[in-house]
Amino acid sequence: MCAYLLCGAATSEELLIAVASNFAGPMAELVKRFEAQTGHDIQVAYGSSGRLFAQIRSGAPFQIFLSADQDKPARLIDLGLADPASRFTYASGELVLWSADSRRRVGDPNALLSPDVQWIALANPRLAPYGTAAAEVLDELDLSAHLSGKIVQGENIAQTLQFVESGNAQLGFVARSQVLSLTETHAGANWVVPYHLYRPIKQDAVLLNRALGCQVCTEFLGFLREDAQRSFISASGYRDD
Repeated sequence: MCAYLLCGAATSEELLIAVASNFAGPMAELVKRFEAQTGHDIQVAYGSSGRLFAQIRSGAPFQIFLSADQDKPARLIDLGLADPASRFTYASGELVLWSADSRRRVGDPNALLSPDVQWIALANPRLAPYGTAAAEVLDELDLSAHLSGKIVQGENIAQTLQFVESGNAQLGFVARSQVLSLTETHAGANWVVPYHLYRPIKQDAVLLNRALGCQVCTEFLGFLREDAQRSFISASGYRDD
C-alpha cells in the first residue's frame, strides 16, 4: 500500500505520474499491464516536458516523472526535487516527418519545399524535446530561414500531431511512436528522419522526492525496466539502444 504521507497521492494504492506527450500511446498499455499485475491504480497527466517540469517545480503532486529528455530530470535532481539514484533512460525517441495524406510523397527533405505545403508543424522547442529535435533537423538541412514563415508550433507533440491530422498543417515533425499508434486508415505517409540530423532523444524517468519510500512507485519504475516492457517500448517506435 502506498500511504498518503509517504507518496503524496490523493488516495492509497494510487500513483500519479507525469508523462511526456510522445509516450501517451505506449503508456496507456503499460498502465493496463501494471494495474493487471499489481491491482494498483495509476493516474497519468500528459503534457510537454517543459510544462510538466514547471508544474513539478510549483508543487504539483506527481510522484514519478517520465520526461522526453534527460535535462529536466537532471535539473529536478539539482533542485533537490528528485532522487538521483532512481533516474534511468526508459526510451530513446525517433523523429518522423508526417503527412495525414497517404498520397503525399514525404520520402526525403524535398517534401518540405513542395509549393503546396503552406504550414509545417513542430512542437515548441522551448517546451518539448521533440520540437528541439525538429529545429535541429531544419538547421542541419539549412532550411530554417527558408521555412520560417511556414512554421506553426504546438505546445506539445500531441498538439503538433493534431495540427496535421486536422489539415491545418500539411506536414509535421512528430514522434514515430505516435504514427505507429494510428489506425491503418489514418496512418498517412511519413519519412523517418535520419538519426544523424538531430541529437539523440534520450528520455529519462525519475522518482520525485515527495514519493521517497513509496513502494508502489519503486515497483512501477522496476516494472519499466523489465525485459518485456523494454521490448514493448522498442516495438512502439523507440530506438533499442
